[in-house]
Amino acid sequence: MTRDVERFLKRRTEALVKAVGVERACLATGKSKATLGRYYSTHEEHAARFMPVDAVAQLETAARVPHVSSALADLAGRAARNVGSEVDVRASLQRVTALLTEYGGTEDASTPPPTSAARDLPGELATLRQALFELELQLAGRS
Repeated sequence: MTRDVERFLKRRTEALVKAVGVERACLATGKSKATLGRYYSTHEEHAARFMPVDAVAQLETAARVPHVSSALADLAGRAARNVGSEVDVRASLQRVTALLTEYGGTEDASTPPPTSAARDLPGELATLRQALFELELQLAGRS
């Protein structure tokens, strides 16, 4: 595992613990504050230490946001696709914004409009998520 990926996963783990709250995270997992802190510590002595999946599952349920699971899925998808080129975050965001504007411009918001926006939005959102993921990895490498 590269150092950038380690930092990325540790930052996502920290975000998960903080989303739940340290005290609640301790109660939910049965782990001490120190142990939870080691899971997201970037110090060399803790570099190979990651939160167990059962603890991740408990905290993601409490947080209602899959901070670590989505990071792992993004990493797996990136490896599977072997992405070599960077996706332009700004252009992707502009396309998603345009589609959301078209999608949200209907009278009845509960019924998806029969437009290309409804068809194209999921793919563009996936592209934007990949672009943001690559940007996050780049930024992790600079910190």
